[in-house]
Amino acid sequence: MLGYITWNVDPILFSIGNIHVHWYGLMWGIGFLVGYELISRIKKKKKYPEDWADKIFIYMAIGTIIGARIGHCLFYGWEYYSSHPIDILKVWEGGLSSHGGAIGILIAMYFFAKYVTKKNYLWVFDRLVMPIAFCGACIRFGNLMNSEIYGHPTTMPWGFIFVRNGETLPCHPTQIYEMLYCLVALGTTSFLYWKKQAYKHEGVIFGTFLIIVFLTRFLLEFIKNDQESFEANMLLNMGQILSIPFILWGLWLFYRAYKKNTQHSK
Repeated sequence: MLGYITWNVDPILFSIGNIHVHWYGLMWGIGFLVGYELISRIKKKKKYPEDWADKIFIYMAIGTIIGARIGHCLFYGWEYYSSHPIDILKVWEGGLSSHGGAIGILIAMYFFAKYVTKKNYLWVFDRLVMPIAFCGACIRFGNLMNSEIYGHPTTMPWGFIFVRNGETLPCHPTQIYEMLYCLVALGTTSFLYWKKQAYKHEGVIFGTFLIIVFLTRFLLEFIKNDQESFEANMLLNMGQILSIPFILWGLWLFYRAYKKNTQHSK
């Protein structure tokens, strides 16, 4: 049985001259493309307007990238970026926040719901969480290939020694843990949508997604290394603080659906 896994993968998949294809960028691309196919499947099955899939892809891509970048700069690097605002535009230098991406998607989908579908905000998210969950799993795989955002040292046999970062002890591969909870969220929300038709109870699928993803994220932060030095003396780190509103929102959506169901059954 393995005592640990030595991890020294090159983050660059291949190069053509001065053009480098990184695993991280590739996984973002795969996440968006498969997400688009999942949205298209829902569109075809439910006979929604033809242009919805294309428009939601554009809204979501813009919201995710802008939100993830601004979120990183605000939540994790404000001390630097407040003095170097032009560097906020340098996305190629790295620095994306999953919570910022989530906020960006929420804002983008508000406008998508208002100007494209003319549907309720929750109606949109009950159908959107499946591709978001898949895309999240892809991004965490990209983090693994970059040897970044991993956890504390561990004696578990699946611990990874991240050689590229100078680690000598096996650490929790929290990128894999997070990839797995994204896949669990994908499987659960897909089951609720396709098998249980839970979209008839507005907000239940979205609420399920929020609780699975952000509650698990909150708990995993206890074994993850801090992303920034300012988190060292915090009771809860930035990832946990940013997860709490999403967890509460998910619980409120369940309570809201329960109240509606109770009123209808009277």
